[in-house]
Amino acid sequence: MTFRPLHDRVLVRRKNAAEASPGGIIIPDSAQEKPQEGEIVSVGGGIRSQGGVIEPLDLKAGDRILFAKWSGAEVRVNGEDLLIMKESDVLGVVS
Repeated sequence: MTFRPLHDRVLVRRKNAAEASPGGIIIPDSAQEKPQEGEIVSVGGGIRSQGGVIEPLDLKAGDRILFAKWSGAEVRVNGEDLLIMKESDVLGVVS
């Protein structure tokens, strides 16, 4: 199955959480904080301006991004847990 977000939405693969603390203590899944960094998997076509012109997104597939802790909706695509969020929920691109 392929999935393409609509309009100004992006599909994000969340970066894996650290399973151990810097001191080597193993952190159980229930206590791990979800990372606020991810990689763009796919992007929508853009948002329609008031003039009716579709403006493309600034993001592209493969971009590493930072987003707010509670951003996006969790979805499962091809057995993989991903996030779908609006471009405005993205705080910035990591280079």
